[in-house]
Amino acid sequence: MDQGSLRMTRFTDVEFFKRGKVRDVYDLKDKLLVVSTDRISCFDVVLPTSIPHKGEILTKLSLFWFNFTRDIIDNHFISANVEEYPEVLQQYHDVLSGRSMLVKKAQAIPVECVVRGYLSGSGWKEYRAKRSICGIPLPSGLRESDKLPEPIFTPSTKEDVGHDVNVSQEFVESELGKEMAEQLKKTSLAIYQKASQYAESKGIIIADTKFEFGLYDGKMILIDEVLTPDSSRFWPRKTYAPGGSQASFDKQLVRDYLETLDWDKTPPGPELPEHIVRQTSEKYSEALTLLSGQSFCPGSCHGC
Repeated sequence: MDQGSLRMTRFTDVEFFKRGKVRDVYDLKDKLLVVSTDRISCFDVVLPTSIPHKGEILTKLSLFWFNFTRDIIDNHFISANVEEYPEVLQQYHDVLSGRSMLVKKAQAIPVECVVRGYLSGSGWKEYRAKRSICGIPLPSGLRESDKLPEPIFTPSTKEDVGHDVNVSQEFVESELGKEMAEQLKKTSLAIYQKASQYAESKGIIIADTKFEFGLYDGKMILIDEVLTPDSSRFWPRKTYAPGGSQASFDKQLVRDYLETLDWDKTPPGPELPEHIVRQTSEKYSEALTLLSGQSFCPGSCHGC
């Protein structure tokens, strides 16, 4: 695989915290080290093929959006400058550079905060069956990829293994209390509204996205990643045409390829062909450039 691909980290002299679908997290006592690998997951299954440089692009985009949304809610970001990391991490400088960040050690709130502005993916499937999503009734006659009358908050459970499950706002209230449930909904919609307006001015429609929040010093903050091609559906505005699936800047290429296979969407996942890997990496890079103005050069230059 390309020299820029990082599948997994094993820093044996740093306390390991957890390995997510994409991120490796280490415990630094009062903070966490988050490393974005090049693993890719689809249908909640981590695939055996990596997407070169994906972790670096995800990190750059998350840093951009953390700063962009800071007026709405604080986030867990501390630093992405490896020189500012603890001494024990300096030996891993080359691995960490460009794809890691030090973050506040927040208590994660166990809900995926999904916001949908358009009808796609699992929302489209649920709408066809029930004319609603997560208990929210929608007008009849909507087509795949139609813009919704207004963005909707459609939370789901957060599963470390297996598929996340769509739930109602009432379920979130029963699990977390009405005040926190309402804060999650209000904040998620506010971030989506601001980000989607900005993205559209740059030629990208954010069809849907998901946020994660945590508690730190008694306050809710934004954590994990934010508004990346891994956590969102990004469509090119100039080719948007409701009534079917859309071209995308995210991992839809991978999803579409997997749908052509005789695979039951349970582990182990299938290998990806080289052309799908290359095109997906290019789409991630293009999204970074359009949204943040930063370019990314695969290979030795590690960003321009």
